[in-house]
Amino acid sequence: MGRLPCFEKSHTNKGAWTKEEDDRLIDYIRVHGEGSWRSLPKAAGLLRCGKSCRLRWMNYLRPDLKRGNFSEDEDQLIIKLHSLLGNKWSLGDYREEQITRSRTTGTHTSKESL
Repeated sequence: MGRLPCFEKSHTNKGAWTKEEDDRLIDYIRVHGEGSWRSLPKAAGLLRCGKSCRLRWMNYLRPDLKRGNFSEDEDQLIIKLHSLLGNKWSLGDYREEQITRSRTTGTHTSKESL
């Protein structure tokens, strides 16, 4: 028994987002802020699921999202850290959530290994 679907699959858009959908999502989040992603699509008048809205916002629409090439300073920092740490990415300054998620998913054991 799991969660009930947060949307009716037959009444949702799939595929590319339109400019109108992007504008609705941006306007809604500007007014109400980030909150419950499950209820956001209905409240914003979007025919999308909450996960789709969350991913669109996090990966494409956030105003603080940095796009483009790395600056010269960033390139030098990456080279310096790689020379110090090698490929040990977990020692770098990453969000704790990302590191925790990676560690917990790697510790699951299967029945065959027992």
